[in-house]
Amino acid sequence: MRWQFSVARVWTLIVKEAIQMRRDRITFAMMLGVPLMQLMLFGFAINSDPKGLPAALVAPTQDRFTRAMVSALELTGYYRFTYPDASASQAEFLLERGDISFIVTVPTDFGRRVERGEAPQILIEADATDPSVASGAISTLGTVAADALLRETGGESAAEDAARSHLNVVVHRRYNPEGITQYNIVPGLLGVILQMTMVMMTSIALTREIERGTMENLLSMPVSPAEIMLGKVLPYFVLGAVQVAFVLVVARLVFGVPFLGSLTLLLGGVFLFVLALVILGYLISTVAKTQMQAMQLTFFYFLPSLLLSGFMFPYRGMPIWAQNLGELLPLTHFLRMIRAVVLKGADFAAVAQPMAALGIFVIAFAALALSRFRRTLD
Repeated sequence: MRWQFSVARVWTLIVKEAIQMRRDRITFAMMLGVPLMQLMLFGFAINSDPKGLPAALVAPTQDRFTRAMVSALELTGYYRFTYPDASASQAEFLLERGDISFIVTVPTDFGRRVERGEAPQILIEADATDPSVASGAISTLGTVAADALLRETGGESAAEDAARSHLNVVVHRRYNPEGITQYNIVPGLLGVILQMTMVMMTSIALTREIERGTMENLLSMPVSPAEIMLGKVLPYFVLGAVQVAFVLVVARLVFGVPFLGSLTLLLGGVFLFVLALVILGYLISTVAKTQMQAMQLTFFYFLPSLLLSGFMFPYRGMPIWAQNLGELLPLTHFLRMIRAVVLKGADFAAVAQPMAALGIFVIAFAALALSRFRRTLD
């Protein structure tokens, strides 16, 4: 019979599909690349208990007791004193900019109080914009510092032991003292939502023209590659502005996220971020040949961006190589900017670095997109 099952016909179809898969290199690469990326990132880069957190030491008189306590804090693995002799104003600026996670302030009379058997006191200021980052480090403070003093003096008198056992560690959780997770997540969600919509929708713009066969009509018009790019990305840029307004209103009215900084500064950072995203989407559309490939490349970009930017997992908890990869992602710098402006009330000087990074992304993506556009169509 005509429709009788045939192993030969099935094998022919299998060979046909295999040849088609081999020709569709982007899809084939996604099948191998995405699982490999997940294994590498989740296996090596992700750490929910960050250690080696940068800290600044403000100690005008660094006596032997202060040095012993600082050494003990570093031995816990949670603290890394990258600024061991900072001034109070310098440490405040570094904490606001996000360069450090802790400020350890030791008063000038700390050593004298220990020797006299009085209750010494130290101040720990923690960046609590992400509550999960500081929790582990703060929990070790009291015991570690007190043990360090006991070892340094050797327990010479009962009075000194009693004083050191009453070591007063004052902890200030800055910017989010209640440890409300929504304050950290909701501003970051703005970046994630913009990234998901802007990159994907823009990446499909050019590939849709090619699939529908309307690219020839577009090329016959007296327009330059830069004009075509602007005509494709600006409508999605306007859509991104609507999303920004909606998310900010919901964040304030529904979740009660405080807004401490300048709205103008925030909108300037959002402008650079959205512009970088729509141009990145356009760059992807010059690489992909079909809308399906454009979506696949977009998801391939989403995965490391979500995991390495500091949105889902603490940025400081990742190994150095993963942090270096995170620096190559626009979302990483956007999260620093928006959390600093919204939660810390940071000024332009404090967010100048992430703003400059976003500007560099805009220029780099635009140059690559225009270059790739010419090579693709010529």
